[in-house]
Amino acid sequence: MNREIAKIAPHSRLKLGQLRLIAAIEDGGSVSAAAEALNVSQPAASRLIGELEATFGAPLCERLARGVRLTPLGAALARHARTVLLQLSEAERELADLSEGRRGAVSVGAVSGPAFDLMPATALEVREQAPEIELSVKIDSSNVLARDLLGGRLDMMLARVPDDLDAGEFDAFPAGVEEARLVLRRGHPLLARGPAKLADLALCEWVTQPRGTPLRRALERLFVEARLPPPRHILATTSLTLTMMTVARGDAVAALSHEVARFACEGLGPGALAMLPTRFPLVVQPYSLIRARRRPLSPAARLVYEAIRALAADPR
Repeated sequence: MNREIAKIAPHSRLKLGQLRLIAAIEDGGSVSAAAEALNVSQPAASRLIGELEATFGAPLCERLARGVRLTPLGAALARHARTVLLQLSEAERELADLSEGRRGAVSVGAVSGPAFDLMPATALEVREQAPEIELSVKIDSSNVLARDLLGGRLDMMLARVPDDLDAGEFDAFPAGVEEARLVLRRGHPLLARGPAKLADLALCEWVTQPRGTPLRRALERLFVEARLPPPRHILATTSLTLTMMTVARGDAVAALSHEVARFACEGLGPGALAMLPTRFPLVVQPYSLIRARRRPLSPAARLVYEAIRALAADPR
């Protein structure tokens, strides 16, 4: 029995370098890319893989025309390797936070509406409580942010759990509902007609988010429910800067989250953009404050999490 246990439980002989390598191979799709990412030579990386395969008595990679692919055993090891490496990383961060007081780096991901709505107030709150915390905010789609969160590149996110991911991997606190407004250039002919009907917009040029994003789906749903053809003249982009520049220089219409639209049109006084009154609402989806369920927050991240949660519960 002891010999069988030794064969199926080789964890006592695993090394951190091997765990980092197997995870890097899964990310890069080749031994050479993994070696470069870890700043080791390719022969050294190949030797580590050989040692791992000898430990388990089975291949962990299979060669492809270009690069390699992990075997089911290799993929399972990579998954557990990530868990171990993330736990070690969190341990290092927590010890540093505890030894230095309220210091540390905290990364938050957010879709555009919550980013504009909650993060400026959060930054002020955190600055008052712990001025040494370095707070970084990444604005992107929920799909990108959720994968960054699971990969340990974010501490939390203000977004939505994508449909293709296991909701059980996340803890979510409802934080708000994102609404959108239509924005166009000042002097646009539509502004002279009063509140716009959806039929007035069917043939317009649009600047909007890519297919599959919640805002794009909400916009398309409006047209479908009104039995109108969805917009066909579309520039799709996630860039707020490109969106606003395109709208300001032509006759295109853009759908932006309410907070972004209000800031772009009113926040700095009269400018090139204006909000278009409409006869219909444009409601996107509820969003949540989300963290990875199996990964504890560091003290600094916990402080930021609680600040966001308090602001979401009492937006003032």
